[in-house]
Amino acid sequence: MHKAGDVVLGGLFEIHFFSVFPDLSFTSEPQQPTCYGFDIPGFRAAMTMTFAIDEINRNSKLLPNVTLGYSLYDNCVKLQIGFRAAMSLISGQEEQFILDKTCVGTPPVIGIVGDSSSTSSIAISSVIGSYRVPMVSYFATCSCLSDRQKFPSFFRTIPSDAFQVQAMIQILNHFGWTWAGLLVSDDDYGLHAARSFQSDFVRSGGGCLAYVEILPWENDRAELRRIVDVMKKSTARVVIGFAHESHMINLMEEVVRQNVTGLQWIASEAWTAAAVFQTPHLIPYLAGTLGIAIRRGEIPGLREFLLQIRPNLNHNNSYRNSIVKLFWEYTFQCRFAPPPAGWVETEGVLCTGQEDLEDVETELLDTSNLRPEYNVYKAVYALAYALDDMLQCEPGRGPFSGHSCATLQRLEPWQLVYYLQKVNFTTPFGDQVSFDENGDALPIYDIMNWLWLPDGRTKLQNVGEVKRSASKGEELTIDEDKIFWNFESNQPPHSVCSESCPPGTRMARKKGEPVCCFDCIPCSEGKISNETDAMECTTCPEDFWSSPQRDRCVPKKTEFLSYHEPLGICLTATSLLGTCMCAVVLGIFICHHSTPIVRANNSELSFQLLLSLKLCFLCSLLFIGRPRLWTCQLRHAAFGISFVLCVSCILVKTMVVLAVFKASKPGGGASLKWFGVLQQRGTVIVLTSIQAAICTAWLVSASPTPHKNTQYNNDKIVFECAVGSTVGFAVLLSYIGSLASLSFLIAFIARNLPDTFNEAKLITFSMLIFCAVWVAFVPAYVSSPGKYADAVEVFAILASSFGLLVALFGPKCYIILLRPERNTKKAIMGRGTSKS
Repeated sequence: MHKAGDVVLGGLFEIHFFSVFPDLSFTSEPQQPTCYGFDIPGFRAAMTMTFAIDEINRNSKLLPNVTLGYSLYDNCVKLQIGFRAAMSLISGQEEQFILDKTCVGTPPVIGIVGDSSSTSSIAISSVIGSYRVPMVSYFATCSCLSDRQKFPSFFRTIPSDAFQVQAMIQILNHFGWTWAGLLVSDDDYGLHAARSFQSDFVRSGGGCLAYVEILPWENDRAELRRIVDVMKKSTARVVIGFAHESHMINLMEEVVRQNVTGLQWIASEAWTAAAVFQTPHLIPYLAGTLGIAIRRGEIPGLREFLLQIRPNLNHNNSYRNSIVKLFWEYTFQCRFAPPPAGWVETEGVLCTGQEDLEDVETELLDTSNLRPEYNVYKAVYALAYALDDMLQCEPGRGPFSGHSCATLQRLEPWQLVYYLQKVNFTTPFGDQVSFDENGDALPIYDIMNWLWLPDGRTKLQNVGEVKRSASKGEELTIDEDKIFWNFESNQPPHSVCSESCPPGTRMARKKGEPVCCFDCIPCSEGKISNETDAMECTTCPEDFWSSPQRDRCVPKKTEFLSYHEPLGICLTATSLLGTCMCAVVLGIFICHHSTPIVRANNSELSFQLLLSLKLCFLCSLLFIGRPRLWTCQLRHAAFGISFVLCVSCILVKTMVVLAVFKASKPGGGASLKWFGVLQQRGTVIVLTSIQAAICTAWLVSASPTPHKNTQYNNDKIVFECAVGSTVGFAVLLSYIGSLASLSFLIAFIARNLPDTFNEAKLITFSMLIFCAVWVAFVPAYVSSPGKYADAVEVFAILASSFGLLVALFGPKCYIILLRPERNTKKAIMGRGTSKS
C-alpha cells in the first residue's frame, strides 16, 4: 500500500500468515512468493499506521506544510519476504508504479515502522543500521536488539523481553511459584528469553526451571507429543509459554489430544490476546491463564476510520485497493468478479463492495483492546515528532557540524536518528513516549487473565500492571480478587520442587538437580537457622546453645554444686553437723578438763585437734556454691592447712605416747625432755607452716581460678575451679599423705602398749580410716565430671573428718558421759597394773 507525500515512511506488517515459495531452479524468471491466510490483526495494525499519518497530515501544529506519505509491505511472517521488502523501502527499487502525474517510481523512505518479528528486525536492522536508517518496531521484543553497537538506529515502542522476563518472574515470585516449565519458540524471540529465564529466575526469585523445551516450527506431531509427555511427567504445575501463537496453537492441539489439565499457563505478549486460543475446545485447558500484554491504549477516531474502508471497483490496479479487496473477501466470504472457476457453481457469493462492515462480526472493528496497534500509533508519531523537531532547527544553532541544520530537501536518515533519540511526547491516552540510550521505550505491561464465563465464552480481563520507573524501579500491581483460577479450589496452584525448609533446618542441594530442589537437613547441636530456606546453620555464641527446635540460641544451662540442690543441701547439712559435733565434744572436754581421761591423753593437743577438725568441716563449705576467684583460691589452701594442722596434732600425740612409754622403762627418762609442751607446740606449728608455704607458693605461681567448662556437655556450662598448677595440688595432697602415713606407722608400732597409753590403738584406727578415704578419693576425683568432682572432694573431707572425730573422741566421750566410774585415776591405773 502506497501514498505519496513530501516525506515517506515505510511499514512492515503481517497481512498473511503463510506463504508458498515458487520453484527456484533459475531456469526461468523467479516468481514472487504467494501468501495466504489473511490476518485481521495485522491488517488492522497497517490501517492504524495509515490512520496516524492521515491524522498527522490534518494536524496544523505538527509538521505544518509537510505531507507524510507511506509505503507498506506484507512480510507474510517470513524473513525472506520481510527482508526483501525492507531493502525495497530503503532503496526505492521495487516495481514501478505511478504516484502522481509528475513522479514515477518508489522514493526511498526516511524511516521504517516494523518489523513485528524479532528475527526479522535483527536481520533488517543489522543492514539498514549500517546506513543509519531509523527503524521503529512495534512488536519486536528480543533483548538483543538493545545492543547499540550492533543496531545503532533501532528503536521500539514495545518493552524489551528483558523486562518482560523480569515481569514474569515478578508474577512467579508474587504467587510463590518457584518450579516452572518453559516453552519457547525456535527463534531469537524465544531463545534469548530462555537464556534470560535460566539466569534471572534463580538470581532474583530463587526459583528454577523444571524443563526448557523448544517448540518446532512445523506441526511435528512426534516432537510435540514428546514435549507434552515431559509436561505430564513433571511436578511443575506452572508452564510459561514464550512463543508465537503459531507455535503455541500446534502445542495446544496436542495438549487437548492428551487431555493434560491442572496446569497454570503464563503467556508472553505474543499470544496473550490471541483470539485463536479462546475457543470452546481450548478454553477448558487455558482458562485462568495469566499473560503479559502490551499496554492497552485508546486511539480516538480509529473505529470510524476503519468503517470507511471500502473497495473501489474503479481502481483495480491500486495496491491499496487490492489489499482491501482481500480483506473484503475474507470478511464477507465472497469473491469479486471475475470469480474463481467454480465459485458461482458452488453457490458462492459475489462481492458488490456495498456490504456494510457493521452487519458482520469482524475483529477489525474491535478497538476496545488496542495493543500492537497502539504501539504502531506511537511509532508513527515518534517519527513525526522527530521530523518536526528537526525542521524547527534554527540555522547556525543546529546540532550537526558547523552548527548546521538538516533540511527536508537534503535530509539524511542519520540526521533523523539524532532527533528520534531525543523525542519526548504524550499521547492522547496520556502515555509518555520517549526512548532510553538503547532505543527502548519506557517499559510497562498489562497483566491479563482469561476469565471463563458461565455461558462458555471467554473474557480477557486486566488484573494488574507491571512497570519500571526511574524513581521506584520495577513495580508490580495485581488484584488477586479479580483473578479467575481454573482449579476446583479456586485458589492459585502450588508449584515448588521442594517445600520451604522451616527454621531449624538448612537446605541441602540434591546432586544433579536444579537449585530449588533440595532436602531439609536439621541443624546440628549448637547451630541454628532462624529463617526459612537457610543455606547454612549459624553457630551459637560461646555461652549459648541451640533450642530443641534449632531455631534460636538460648543461654546454656549452668552447672555447679549449689546450695539449692539436694546434693548440696545434704553436704552442707553434714558439714554443719560435723562442726556442731566438734563444738559439743570440745564443750564436753572443757567441762571435764580436770578428769583423768582428759588429762591422761594430752588435753592441749586434744583441744587443738578438735579446733582443726572444726576447720576441716567448715572448709568443705567453700566447695559448695558458684565458684568465685576468692573461693577458688581459699578452698584448697584452707583444706590443706586445716588437715595438716589436724594430722600434725595426731602425729605429735602419737609420738608423745611412744615417748612416755619409753620413759616409763628404766633409763628412758631422758626421752621426755624432747617432748615437752613447747616442743609439741613447736612441732605442730612447724609442720603446719610448711603446708602454708606450699599453699602460698601455689597461689602466687599459678593460682586456682574460676573456669567455664563446656567439654563435659556442649549444652551446659560447668562452673569449676581450675587448679592452676597440678603440681601444686599434688604437693599439697602428698604432704598431707606423708604426715598421715607417718602417724599411722608410729601409731601402728605403739598399738600394743599397755592400756594406760591405749590411745595409740585409736590413732591407728583413725589413720587407717583417713588413709583409706583419701586413697579412694584420687581415682574418684579424677573420673568425676563437673560438680561431682567437687562433691567427691567434699565427701572425702567430711568422711575423713568424721572418721577422725569418731575414732579419736568417741570412746572418750563414752567414758566421760556414760561410764564416769571409769573416768578415775585409780580405774585407769588399776586396769594398767593388773595387765602388767
